[in-house]
Amino acid sequence: MLKYRSLLGLSNARVATQVSRCRPRNISRASSSQISGGLATHLTRASASAAALRPRSLEDAPQELPEVSPDDLPIISTGDNKVAIGWDTRTWSRFHNIWLRDHCRCPKCFHAITKQRLVDTFEIPHDIIPVRVEPKVEGLEVSWPSTDPHVSVYPWSWLQRNSYDPVIHKPDAAKEKILWGAKIEQSPPAVTYEEMMAGDDKGLFKSLTNIASVLPPTPESTEKLVQRIGFIRETQYGRFWDFTSDLAKGDMAYTTLALGAHTDTTYYTDPCGLQVFHLLSHTDGSGGASLLVDGFYAASILKELHPESYELLSRVHVPAHAAGEPSAIYRPYPPSGYPVLGHNPVTGELAQVRWNNDDRSVMNHLDPQLVEQWYNAIRAWNQCITSPDSEFWIQLQPGTTVVIDNHRVLHGRSAFDGKRRMCGAYVGVDEYRSKLAVLTEKFAPDAVLRATNELPMAVVNGRNIWNSAL
Repeated sequence: MLKYRSLLGLSNARVATQVSRCRPRNISRASSSQISGGLATHLTRASASAAALRPRSLEDAPQELPEVSPDDLPIISTGDNKVAIGWDTRTWSRFHNIWLRDHCRCPKCFHAITKQRLVDTFEIPHDIIPVRVEPKVEGLEVSWPSTDPHVSVYPWSWLQRNSYDPVIHKPDAAKEKILWGAKIEQSPPAVTYEEMMAGDDKGLFKSLTNIASVLPPTPESTEKLVQRIGFIRETQYGRFWDFTSDLAKGDMAYTTLALGAHTDTTYYTDPCGLQVFHLLSHTDGSGGASLLVDGFYAASILKELHPESYELLSRVHVPAHAAGEPSAIYRPYPPSGYPVLGHNPVTGELAQVRWNNDDRSVMNHLDPQLVEQWYNAIRAWNQCITSPDSEFWIQLQPGTTVVIDNHRVLHGRSAFDGKRRMCGAYVGVDEYRSKLAVLTEKFAPDAVLRATNELPMAVVNGRNIWNSAL
C-alpha cells in the first residue's frame, strides 16, 4: 500500500470508492509511446519514493543519531564564540554563543503558556561568552554572565534537530513524501464519516492522511466534514458551493466540459490549500469521471527525464487570472505570477505544484531566448501529468467525498451529460497544516517531543515548549 504522508494521503483503510477501470475517451492526452521508454526506467527506479525530489544536501546528511544515553554524554568544547558538541567521534555540531543565548527557554526568556519569546535579543552582547558549559543528562547546561544567575538548559534531542553547523537532522520518516500514480486505483483509501466526526480525533487524524471519506449524500454533512478540518475559505464562488453545470459562475467547472488536470486558484497569491468535493447526484446522463494526479510524482518523472524542463518550470513565473465574473478580476501579486514548481527556499525540496493552463494569462515577460524552451518544457510537463501511469480515475458516487491537497494534487474530470450536482469548499493551507500538526503532536509525536515531554516545566498549557514547530 502506498502511503501519502504529510499531505492528504493513503492508509490501509477499507475501500470506499468505485473506480473506473477504463480511461474516459473524451480528454486528449499525449501518446504513451512518447514517453514510455524513459518512463519505464523511471518507474523502476523512483515510483515508490521521493528520491528524485530530495535535495542533495539531505541525501548526503549522516544517518540519524541515536538518542543520547545518560552513560555516554556528548563531548563539549568551547572557543571562537561557539560551543561545539561531539555526538560521536565523527559527528560534531557547533552553535554560536549568541544563538544559544537567544534561544534560551527558561521562564524569564520564553513565555511557557503563550509560547512567545520574552528575551530581548538586542540586549544580548554580540560577543557574549558563557561562564560555564556542562553536559547534563537532560541536556546542555550553559551559565551566562549576568547580575542575576542565568542558566539555560537545551535538551540533546532539540539541539540535534536544530543543528545548523552542520545540518545533521534528516526529515522524519513519518513526513516522507511518498509518491503515487495510477496503481493507487487497485486499493483507493478511505475513512468513514463516523470515524472522522468522532470526538477522540483519531478518525480525524486518519482522515487527514487519506483521500476519500464516506458520508451521507447531503450538503449539510459535507459542510460539517469540512469544518471539522478547519475554517472554510470563502472565495468568489462563495463559502460553500452547491452547484450544477448552469454557468451560474463564470468558470468552466460550471459547465459539462472535460477539464484537464489542474490545481485551483492559481490566480491567487496564496492558492487554497485543501479542496473538498462531493457528488450529491447525477441523473439522466453519464460521464463525469474524476481525475486525480499526484503532481509531485509527475514532477519526479519530469526531473529525471527532462531536467532542463524541470529547472525552467521551477524558475519561470506564470501569470494567471480569473475574470469570468463581471464584478471581479483576480490576479496574483506580483502579477507576473509564480513558477509551476515551487520549492522550499531553505531545503530545496519541492513544496508546491501550481498549474492551470486554462487560467494562464499572457506570457509577455518571457526572455526571447527562452520562448521555445519554455513551450517545450510545458509540453514535457503535460506529457507527465497525462501519462496513464500518472492518472487515477475514479467514478464518484453519492456519499463519497474527496479531499485533496491543492498544493500537490491536480484534479480534472471527463465530459458528461445529464444533471450533475456537486458541493464542496476550500480550506486554507495554513489551517490544514495547523490541524495536522496538532493531531500529529497528539498521535505521532516526533523524537524531540518523546525525549522532552517528561522534563520539568516542558509541557505547559498542553504543549511542549521544545516542540519543533516553535
